[in-house]
Amino acid sequence: MPRFFKRRPESQGRHTPTLWPVWFVAPFTLILVGGAAYALYQGADSLLAVNRTGKKQVDVQDVIKLTVTALTLIGAVLAALYAYRKQLLDEGASHRADATQLAERYAKAAEQLGHEQPAVRLAGVYSMARLADDWPEQRQVCIDVLCAYLRMPYEINPAEPGFKYGEREVRLTVIQSIRDRLEDPTSPTTWCGRDLNFNGATFDGGNFYDANFSGLIDFRNTEFLDGAVSFANSDFSRGVVTFGGAEFSGGAVFFVHAKFSGAVTTFLRAKFSGSEVEFNNAVFACSEGTYFSHAQFSGGKIDFSDVSVSRGGTHFDGVEVYSAAAIEWGPFSEIPPTAP
Repeated sequence: MPRFFKRRPESQGRHTPTLWPVWFVAPFTLILVGGAAYALYQGADSLLAVNRTGKKQVDVQDVIKLTVTALTLIGAVLAALYAYRKQLLDEGASHRADATQLAERYAKAAEQLGHEQPAVRLAGVYSMARLADDWPEQRQVCIDVLCAYLRMPYEINPAEPGFKYGEREVRLTVIQSIRDRLEDPTSPTTWCGRDLNFNGATFDGGNFYDANFSGLIDFRNTEFLDGAVSFANSDFSRGVVTFGGAEFSGGAVFFVHAKFSGAVTTFLRAKFSGSEVEFNNAVFACSEGTYFSHAQFSGGKIDFSDVSVSRGGTHFDGVEVYSAAAIEWGPFSEIPPTAP
């Protein structure tokens, strides 16, 4: 189809609805109605002459009546077209008003997240999470803001200059807000399938229990320094999960009964130096494998007992293990090929 007959591009988000150009719709409508009027005229002419032996000329009054009927029909169609277009434009204005309101909510939530008072920052977390639920077109943007908050510099030692009272509660609330929206993939407000970028974030606690991660999940260079972080019973599926370069140096991190079944999962060059990290009863079923290649086990307790492996396998090539590390390795059981 020629370019000038195409509709305007579909608008992204809440904007004025796309419409056919008036210069195209109006002539097309007139031609269509004119054709219908001509067909009506021919039908009337045939009707008048049906019982005549010769060609009968249509009476002038009949022509006038037919013309008035056709003009009335054309006027009705054009009026309906105008009403339809006006309705679409009114809906577009309403959508723009919605977009303006949502943008204002975004600006306010972002401002709250940067506030000095922890209570205001908490309100900002809830506002941004709720906004993501209400704004599907920009949901990923709102998620990115919350993930970026966790990537901000964070000091857990009260004696250090960068320490902020109440900041831990704010960060735990961010994690909980994310986890709550990863629990049910069928929910209309689910964040499953969205990208989560925690690259370089610091964790000193948090609960991702029973979460469903299915986008690009980036835990590269994260630090697990204190508290308990639970990924127990979580499902890492349909995507790429990376803990490459992550440092487990304090607290406890639980992957108990977690299932890694996406394309690939990597703990490449991760450092396990002081945490209690439990993979017991985890399932590694990634199609391209699970990689602990060149990871460093130099302290803490790491539990790989009763791990199940299938498809791509689990790779430990180049791993460095030091005597200070307490590692429970087995047994590793293989999942039957027919198992899901």
